[in-house]
Amino acid sequence: MKRFLHLQWALLFSVILSCNDGEQTSSYSELLSQAPYASLTDSIKENRSNADLYFRRGKLLRENTLTEPALEDFKKAWSLKNDERYAAYISNMLLENKPDSAVIFINDALKKIPNSIFLSLDLAKAYNAIGKKDESLAVCNSIIQKEPGQIDALLLKSDLLQEKNDSAGSLSALERAYSLAPFDAELTHSLAFKYAQNKNAKALAICDSLLKKDTGGVQAEPYYFKGVYYYNTNEKDKAISFFNQAIQHDYNFLDAYLDKGRTLFEQKKIAEALKVFTLASTISPAFADAYYWMGKCQQALGQTIEAKENYRRAYGFDKTLTEAKDSADKIR
Repeated sequence: MKRFLHLQWALLFSVILSCNDGEQTSSYSELLSQAPYASLTDSIKENRSNADLYFRRGKLLRENTLTEPALEDFKKAWSLKNDERYAAYISNMLLENKPDSAVIFINDALKKIPNSIFLSLDLAKAYNAIGKKDESLAVCNSIIQKEPGQIDALLLKSDLLQEKNDSAGSLSALERAYSLAPFDAELTHSLAFKYAQNKNAKALAICDSLLKKDTGGVQAEPYYFKGVYYYNTNEKDKAISFFNQAIQHDYNFLDAYLDKGRTLFEQKKIAEALKVFTLASTISPAFADAYYWMGKCQQALGQTIEAKENYRRAYGFDKTLTEAKDSADKIR
């Protein structure tokens, strides 16, 4: 009997050891024993305190979109060694799907690596993702104070200030970012668009500069930004002309169709506007805004049955478009 009890304890002890050996035995052991992970898994079994082995296997798992086991490996690497690379991978992955968990992890990681700009920036993004805008802005300001040339922090600050209706502050942050990277196309487009929205004629100068450099004639965005500028300065015919040029350069430029159609609608050219929105819906059959505006045009033309159907379509494609549902409900 005693011998039987000894055997039971021995078996239990071996199980405990296998469950605490640093491997994902319960869920991923079979996966990790196969190629292309097997060699790294074997190396880990021989040297369980080598953080870089877990990190390398985690990267390989992530490359193959195996996010859960990858995250476990990165966390194991971080537990063995407080390397910024390991923390960066963890924060980035949590930020994608679990921003609340990212906030907790990053705040803890920053206690160990307090000067990490990368982690601080991810913290600002995580706060923003969970709706803590003031906390996000405070982190951005802290980053910029330490690193005045941190473009990503300036861009996020610009977006956050715009959400707070601080257009002047938002524009100032964006201008500062642009001054640091004037050759960044995406940044240049963002600044031109913001100038256009704010009726600032600097939008036209930036667009002219972009078009001058566009020797291949492939850019549609500068024409669109000019259209937005002229729309906001109440020069509607000029706006339509530039929206048309944007569409000529990019047939799939949905925003240009939308703004052209809206401008025509405001000019009481309802039938023309309907044609524009209908075309946009054929280019992108799931474009909710196109169906919503088709409904508005049809309702204005007295085509209430068709209007109601398109309002419902719009809401079906985009549940945040509650005005479409409300408009459909009001039609009897």
